[in-house]
Amino acid sequence: MGALTTMTSKGQLTIPKDVRDQLNLAPGTRFYVTVRNGQVVATPKNKKLADLAGVLGKPPFGAGMTAEDMDEAIMDAAAEDDARITREWHEGRK
Repeated sequence: MGALTTMTSKGQLTIPKDVRDQLNLAPGTRFYVTVRNGQVVATPKNKKLADLAGVLGKPPFGAGMTAEDMDEAIMDAAAEDDARITREWHEGRK
């Protein structure tokens, strides 16, 4: 999956329709943009909170979490998922 696009003078890119369709991207979709190995990586943030249910596993009985604990757990899970995706992508290129 890929397509050629051009950056405007304002730094904007148009995501081609076939890519938008494959990823279910809609107007207003927010992206996390980073640089990885010299490449621009834009990760859509089009998941609903309900889609994340269970991603952190079942909490221990009676244990409470602060908002900071939750943020850290979510970031850890996202980082692990990103590492897995990157690893699988590299393995697929061999």
